[in-house]
Amino acid sequence: GDVKLFAQAFRSHWGIENSLHWVLDVSFSEDANRTRKGHAPENYAILRHIALNILRKDTASKKSIKLKRLRAGWDTDYLEQLLDVLQAA
Repeated sequence: GDVKLFAQAFRSHWGIENSLHWVLDVSFSEDANRTRKGHAPENYAILRHIALNILRKDTASKKSIKLKRLRAGWDTDYLEQLLDVLQAA
């Protein structure tokens, strides 16, 4: 009863957590990040989550999150478009 329900909730939580980590690692090379001092690791993680959420709001493009991120770095018009979508929300 309760143990099975707890185990199911636990697995569900970690499935979501692992999925999010995979996206962050593939799109932002999170595992390769070597920031270790002070609050920097947490701050960079927050910035990556914010960037991921902004990129996910772009439903007009069917490109991957990684390609959207790269495009935003190369194309200031696209970056402005992403920020406009964020501002409209």
